[in-house]
Amino acid sequence: MIKSPLNYIGGKKKLLPQILPLFPENINTFVDLFAGGCNVGINVVADKVILNDNLTYLIDMYRAFQNHTIEEVVEHIENRIFELDLSLTNQEGYLKLREIYNHNRVPLDLFVLVAFSFNHQIRFNNSHKFNNPFGKNRSSFNSIMKKNLLEFLKVIQQDHYVLQNLPYDNFDFASITSNDLVYCDPPYLITTGTYNDGKRGFKGWNEKEEVKLLTLLDKLNDQNIRFALSNVLEHKDKENVLLKEWLDKNDYECHQLNHNYANSSYQTTNRKKNSSKEVLITNYINKS
Repeated sequence: MIKSPLNYIGGKKKLLPQILPLFPENINTFVDLFAGGCNVGINVVADKVILNDNLTYLIDMYRAFQNHTIEEVVEHIENRIFELDLSLTNQEGYLKLREIYNHNRVPLDLFVLVAFSFNHQIRFNNSHKFNNPFGKNRSSFNSIMKKNLLEFLKVIQQDHYVLQNLPYDNFDFASITSNDLVYCDPPYLITTGTYNDGKRGFKGWNEKEEVKLLTLLDKLNDQNIRFALSNVLEHKDKENVLLKEWLDKNDYECHQLNHNYANSSYQTTNRKKNSSKEVLITNYINKS
């Protein structure tokens, strides 16, 4: 498994051993409609992989990963660290780099920021300024992060990876066929964090967006296009009523996922009160 070099909110790294076997064996084009940290898209076997996300600066960074050699990417990161004396304790250097990035928008600087930011996360304010705080005594460009980056670069630089920066509802599915697979990992309606609240300069997620996405998936199904949707049916004391009603109305497959890497039917499995019923919903039957 290739690990994303980003600690992306909602990333599917731990669930990959469950998710990937539920995908069809033969995929011409794999569309990762909400790519995020690319944990899923970077590990899928397909002739072509489209990594799409509406976060412009994230895709700009991935494009920089593709358009520079591995040596150039690493050199840029290490030069920035040297220039600003970035470390586990130098908050002043971190804030200086954050100021530089918000002014110049050099895509590779975003990765350096992430390396030293709190929990290695990406966060922007309503003015599209990167505003994640310093990860004092916690975050740095350590050996594990460097190893993950190098492995990620080797894969994303392959010719069959295509980057797009579109809202999911503006994506052009005209060339997508029954031999392809559209994978959706949207913000979860009942577990949405502050990053997806719509108050940080990017489109938020609400019931309207949930219905719009489910309607889009129904249209893909009508066109005989395969899809897979990651979501949660229940989380703590909340339930996704819209998703459950949509499942009840359609003859889709619902696979429950858990961190013990076991699959079961969501209707019959008893879960702890404060846990999540995370699922992968598909409009095809997995032959394996």
